[in-house]
Amino acid sequence: MATDYDAPRKTDDDLGEDSLEELKARRVDKSASAVDVDETEQAEGFELPGADLSNEELSVRVLPRQADEFTCSVCFLVKHRSQLAVEDTAQLVCRECA
Repeated sequence: MATDYDAPRKTDDDLGEDSLEELKARRVDKSASAVDVDETEQAEGFELPGADLSNEELSVRVLPRQADEFTCSVCFLVKHRSQLAVEDTAQLVCRECA
């Protein structure tokens, strides 16, 4: 909203002169600008727990662990070698779990 800084400003006396009807009308106008949302449309996209997903197919391509990656022995996530904190003979631990 553009503001005209050269326009005369209202003083405290001018603000007190606004009628009660004008103030009520402004409040009604502000509340009328709110957007009504139909909540039933939003709920259609959510799946309930335990829903039958047996007919769904995955569209994610899974890659095997690469040569520069390791599996953390604490959180069991595959991480890049730069995230390696502890390298024991049998256990590799990432920085987040160390």
